This record gives sequence, C-alpha cells and structure tokens, in this order.
Amino acid sequence: MSEQNIQRTDVNELGEFGLIDHLTQAFPIQDPSTTKGIGDDAAVLDHGAEMTVVSTDQLVEGIHFDLMYMPLKHLGYKSVVVNLSDIYAMNATPRQITVSIAISNRFSVEALEEFYAGVRAACERYSVDLVGGDTTSSPRGLYISVTALGTAPKDKIVYRNTARVGDLLCVTGDLGAAYLGLQILEREKQIYLSNPGVQPDLEGQNYLVGRQLKPEARRDMVAAFAKNQLIPTSMIDISDGLASEIFHLCTQSGVGAFVEESGVPIHPDAELMALKFKLDPITCALSGGEDYELLFTIDPNDVEKVKFLPDIYIMGEIVAKEDGVRLHTKGGNIHPIQAQGWKHFG
Repeated sequence: MSEQNIQRTDVNELGEFGLIDHLTQAFPIQDPSTTKGIGDDAAVLDHGAEMTVVSTDQLVEGIHFDLMYMPLKHLGYKSVVVNLSDIYAMNATPRQITVSIAISNRFSVEALEEFYAGVRAACERYSVDLVGGDTTSSPRGLYISVTALGTAPKDKIVYRNTARVGDLLCVTGDLGAAYLGLQILEREKQIYLSNPGVQPDLEGQNYLVGRQLKPEARRDMVAAFAKNQLIPTSMIDISDGLASEIFHLCTQSGVGAFVEESGVPIHPDAELMALKFKLDPITCALSGGEDYELLFTIDPNDVEKVKFLPDIYIMGEIVAKEDGVRLHTKGGNIHPIQAQGWKHFG
C-alpha cells in the first residue's frame, strides 16, 4: 500500500472527548453489571446493594506538570486528589486507589519516596487505601496513572446527562485561582531560566500557588448534600475549565444554560492577579481549569437546601437546548459562551 493511500487524521481535529468517543463507539456494554461506561466523571458498576464507581486519570511530565516548580510530594498528593474529585462528582465516596508510574533513570529511590509521601498524605486525608498499581521504566520523564474506586447507593448516584430545563446551575468554591497560580509559577520559571541567581518571588501568593500545586477535592460538599438531603439533578467536576464543563453537562443532557457573570465566584486574589497579568478575571474563571470544584444543578424546589450552605453559589439556570449556552455580563450584555478550556492535544 502506498503512503498516498493511508489516511491520517490529526487528533487535534477531534479533541480529547471527540477522540474518546471515536475510539470507543464500537465497544458495546456486554456485562449487565456495567450501569454507566465511558462518558461521565466515572464508570458505574452495579454489584448489588451499592454501586461501584471507577475513574482513571493520567499525568504526563511536560504536559500536565513541570518538575521545575512542582515538588514531587505535591505531585503525589495532586495525582490522587484529581481522581478523587471525579468520584465525588458522582456523589459517591472514594474507597481505594491504584497508582502506576513509568520513570526514567533520572529518578532516584529518594525522589520516588517523596512522590509516594504525597500519595500517602492524600490517602490519609481522604481515608482511601492504596491497594495496587504498577511500576515500569520510561525512555524519558515521569508518567503517572491513578485509578480511584468508590461506592454509593444506587439512588444517590448523580450523572452529567440528567440536567433538566428549569434547574438552577450551581458551583462550589471559587474559580480561576489555579490557572493564575500556574501563570505565576511559569513567570518565575522564565525569570529563573534567564537569571538562575534570582530567587522566586511568591510572597503573598500562597492562595493562588496553593490552588495549583495542592488542590483539594470537595468531599465536604458531598457530605453537606447528604446532611441536607439534597441530591443534585446532575453534576461534574471542574478540571478543564468552567465553560468546558458547562458544555459537557449541557451536551450530554440535551439542554442549554444561562449564566450570570455576577454569580461566578472569583477569589479577590485571583481577580487582582488577573488584572496584573492584563487578563479578564471572568475569562480566567471560565477557561482556566484545574479548580476541582463541583458544577451541579438542582431542582428549583431544593433552593432552600443550598441557599444557606457555605461555599455554594447559584450562578444561572438550565434552559432549552435551542437557547444555547450564554453569559449575562455585569454590563448587561449577553454573549455566547465559548468552551475554551484546557486542551490535551496541542
């Protein structure tokens, strides 16, 4: 076969989720215990009284993290947390993790001990067990794959594809800080590379840098839902950016969304730093990513259950699909929201 007859499609044409859909569309569900396969924050398996939820994430050096400013202990911690966030996004409780790594010969035993100290710290904080994994060599750099397993009663599982017109759109915490923390770290890296004698200037930026280097999953929110007898109508965690996650939720639910800019929570430190970098704070919040907050919808009849819960913000509502996904700005304008979250292939 000549090279001219070989079709070659660039993965960028499909994007991360389009690529996943393309590669997995020919895999039908065969086992009756598989309740939810590919397409949500985690897979859901029916094993009787409780459902098992399973999520896997990979982190690749040079793509997802830079060891020039990411300490190995923090990296171990973050590797676990980003997976647990997917389990909480299903309204489930994580129970176990497996950790697999591929390492080049530049990593010593002591370096790996630092990484696993971070893994252990996350396990202790979130009460999960490390139950397995794999270790192998890589030609260059560090590759990490973590699988998280959790459980939830069948009637408490929350999916992405169940938002309904009229539901209220809510979010936890604040958005954009992790992205701005990354901008600070990248700035200091460039200064260091230009002049290795200069010490990093991170004074007063603990919150932003911390949101990037040591994020936390919102276990407290899932506990608050249970305490207040609230089951969101849909939910997803915010890893690739708020705008991107709104589109995932709306696309899978067959709905649109109307978002109030004034309802999008942005930390004051993030707002100030965005302006310092000559960035629009709302753009950082919509497209920054790595916040690991929860985006969810609730029935309007449940508004009293969230109104007085701390760290939850009602920022919009679910509308008909034909109305699209739009942002109502503080200035009174209405703009279509563009899903410009973090892209895995570039």
